[in-house]
Amino acid sequence: MTMTVTTPEAVDEALTPFPSSPDTHLTDPRTRATLRVQSRMLAATRAFLTAHGFQELLPPLIGPVTDPGIRGSKQVDVDFYGHKYKLMTSAILYKQASLLAFDKIFYIAPNVRLEPVETAVTHRHLAEFHQIDVEMRDARREDAMRLAEQLVTHVVTDVVASMPAELDVLGRDTDTLRQAVADTFGRVGHARATADLIAAGHPQDPAAEIDWQGEEIVSADADRPFFITDYPKGSRGFYDKEDPRRPGVLRNFDLIAPEGYGELASGSEREHDYATLVTRMRETGENPAKYGWYLDLARRGIPAGSGFGIGLERFTRYVTGRQAVWQASAYPKLPGVVSA
Repeated sequence: MTMTVTTPEAVDEALTPFPSSPDTHLTDPRTRATLRVQSRMLAATRAFLTAHGFQELLPPLIGPVTDPGIRGSKQVDVDFYGHKYKLMTSAILYKQASLLAFDKIFYIAPNVRLEPVETAVTHRHLAEFHQIDVEMRDARREDAMRLAEQLVTHVVTDVVASMPAELDVLGRDTDTLRQAVADTFGRVGHARATADLIAAGHPQDPAAEIDWQGEEIVSADADRPFFITDYPKGSRGFYDKEDPRRPGVLRNFDLIAPEGYGELASGSEREHDYATLVTRMRETGENPAKYGWYLDLARRGIPAGSGFGIGLERFTRYVTGRQAVWQASAYPKLPGVVSA
């Protein structure tokens, strides 16, 4: 993905509202309202998933490997008794493994990704964030998409009904939120979405993930959430399953929020065949030797499944109508900005 190098002056200008100290941020009535809404969103998430038979597990914070598909951000190494471990950028490999114990699982998972400093001005990137991570055994991509739609609809509906005072403090139009989840979410294929962006003059690579500016463009034109499906092989991680009926196309999706808020979630049907995983790792430039524990499990048999991860702070930003994703965190870590 081609990115414009941002000058320090441009970063400073974009970060003007960023708090100079924690108390400035924490005592802002809008911060308190945002965090109360976020707490309600988590409660609604847990209630919904538990009612649908999901088991909550505590995610790992470190491991010998983590998700390599992180759009140019860097992983953080830690010394684990003389071994090089990683802070989790995503617990996706552990989600797949957890299906050996339970048919349906979810995490509220912390993640650390050292995003390029250029992303400090996108309003949608943090170096430290949380995901609502969901995985289902013997499920297809369509099952994961249906669940993601139901979960987002439930959480938005719950917040609108139960947190009117907080949304009023934030100036969020509740009618807009209600209408956004009142109907089935839209669907568009990656090929169509990229073709439309190119036709509109945006230089989107049709073989790559839709870039951040492209996401904002397609999001701004929408009045309800929608899915982008069928990303091309090579644009995503080795764990996204290739469609056996359409070679070169992955059975995956992104969930895009309306009103310019961009991507909320990513998910896919998972590859679980040992030989295919090794091949896909090599195709994506990954060294299979690094993934020893995971491939050992795959050799013995990881269940087929599907899942997704919803960025909690991004989801909160959308529901609360905040300008930037850092405003949905009590102690935000913005790329390139040293803070508490």
